[in-house]
Amino acid sequence: MLDSIATVSLSGTLREKLEAIADAGFTAAEIFENDFVASDLSAVDLRLLMMDLGLRNVVYQPFRDFEGLSGDARIRAFDRAERKFDLMQAMGTDLLLVCSSTLEVASGDHARIVADFRELGERAATRGLRIAYEALAWGRYVNDHRVVARIVQQVGLPSVGMVLDSFHSLSRKIPVSSLENIDPQSIFLVQMADAPIMDMDLLQWSRHFRCMPLQGGLPVTEWVAALMQIGYQGPLSLEIFNDRFRAGLSKTIAVDGRRSLIALRDDASRLLGEDGMLPPRPPVELTFVEFSAAQDAEGVVEGMLQAIGLRKVGRHRHRAVDLWQGSENTHVVVNRESHSLAGSFGLMHGQGICAIGVRVPNRADAAQRAKALGMSILEDPADNLSRHAIPAVRTVGGSLVYFLDDEALDGLWQREFEIEMTHFSPVAGGSLFFDHLATIVRYDEFLSWLLFWTSLFDLRACQEVDLIDPGGVVQSQALENNDGSLRLTLNGALGTRTLASRFERHFLGSGYQHLALRTDDIFACAIRMKRAGLPILVIARNYYDDLQARFGLDDAFVARLAAHNILYDRDAGGGEFFQVFSRAIDRIFFFEIVQRENSYNGYGAANTQVRLTAQRRAGYASNTDWFPI
Repeated sequence: MLDSIATVSLSGTLREKLEAIADAGFTAAEIFENDFVASDLSAVDLRLLMMDLGLRNVVYQPFRDFEGLSGDARIRAFDRAERKFDLMQAMGTDLLLVCSSTLEVASGDHARIVADFRELGERAATRGLRIAYEALAWGRYVNDHRVVARIVQQVGLPSVGMVLDSFHSLSRKIPVSSLENIDPQSIFLVQMADAPIMDMDLLQWSRHFRCMPLQGGLPVTEWVAALMQIGYQGPLSLEIFNDRFRAGLSKTIAVDGRRSLIALRDDASRLLGEDGMLPPRPPVELTFVEFSAAQDAEGVVEGMLQAIGLRKVGRHRHRAVDLWQGSENTHVVVNRESHSLAGSFGLMHGQGICAIGVRVPNRADAAQRAKALGMSILEDPADNLSRHAIPAVRTVGGSLVYFLDDEALDGLWQREFEIEMTHFSPVAGGSLFFDHLATIVRYDEFLSWLLFWTSLFDLRACQEVDLIDPGGVVQSQALENNDGSLRLTLNGALGTRTLASRFERHFLGSGYQHLALRTDDIFACAIRMKRAGLPILVIARNYYDDLQARFGLDDAFVARLAAHNILYDRDAGGGEFFQVFSRAIDRIFFFEIVQRENSYNGYGAANTQVRLTAQRRAGYASNTDWFPI
């Protein structure tokens, strides 16, 4: 199958769109009529530009409201078609997409529609051109690809075929199994789009909320697998209408589109029982977090870690890097080196998480998959923690994700660090474990990062939620694996007054906003942090009064929660969740301590407005507010 994308999917001028499409690795593109009409390129200029860029023009589209007309309207429709044929020949494509009519004056008479397409096909054939008929989900009479397949069969011309569009079919819940009855030779083009599951007008859903395959909730993998099974080998082309994509960078969206098609084909192949095109998505586990602390003259980061309950257990043998632990398998690296990736990160963004390490079955396979998906790979970063070759991929804010397998992890900490504590023993209150990482991403990049993580690792996207900030609404979505050993949240704000947007401005882009550590005794942790002088986020008393009313909690328990500023949630299955937050440091980063009971799997979304309001009320702590020197 040939990979293609419609120019309507991207922002910019037609020239800018085509350059971005070529740079992303596509070999074909659809020319959307409005893009051409608004361009200063002539049809011949367009053909030459696409030749220079190495792009095939797979279709000119759309030709609207053609079939079922009579009298002068029918004559004008065929005259319009002849003009489009002239244009197509000049711009270098042989295929015209005709979408089903939405006109009230058009007839839905099946025989008339067949006759119209037979005549159009005959005219096209005399010029060596072809016609592809598409069923719009909101078409007045034809809105089902099964109807189009029957019309094409009855027309009976090799110059007339059909367009299959995943959104138009799946949004109407037409069974994927219906593809089994279609002759693959009659399919001239397949257009792909995913979408979040929404109950709304089909036209509005289509025009504003389509997304790349694997960014939404439609069964696009099953759809492509069915096409593969019937033997379709023609172009697979993205046609995406999305407000965020129109506001985003064309190069970013084009790269996402290419990545989504690569992952989609791989997934579809595996669904059919084949080996797939790439190494499979690896199961993944968070194994360490690295902080950039080269600019941390006051030692704030280490002071925070100590107050929270981590222990410094070792110093790097050759570099200004310290190793901290919250448990035997919870490692935090504090990198104080200026001339390093961590140091460069700190100069750009300030103190914060500059890298994470994840455990995968095979680091080379993980790197190979990332590279095939078009991700930026560092085969062996200069300030690698290990003397082994440990590949890394760039992610939010330019931070790194290191791929570590059992070979790389075997003796890693003992080999690289002078370990001061041979047998880790937790501080009073118990061990701390990684729970989740929260990232702030630009609103127009939200879907890009969703695709990045889910195409690379074996992670599932949880239900998207809206978080209410005093300054606006924040879109949030959690990504997690089956056992919770890697959990990430993506948070993006459209407005400029939220905590998320303020982070983005100060941080200069996307990045990790906070690290959540899990404990088995949150009350002991809260007491320990208070004694250590760690400023805790103060929660209003009104919250605890409401909490008692909602859950019927006893007075003593609520009083204990309030005394330590601990937030509480309970799910329908009786799972319980406890949270306590540090205040934000240096306008960038804060910590969260959580406790999960009885298989609670959420993130305390019900508490978010209270927490964000408290953070707004508290403002930001300066470094000297934390640990006096």
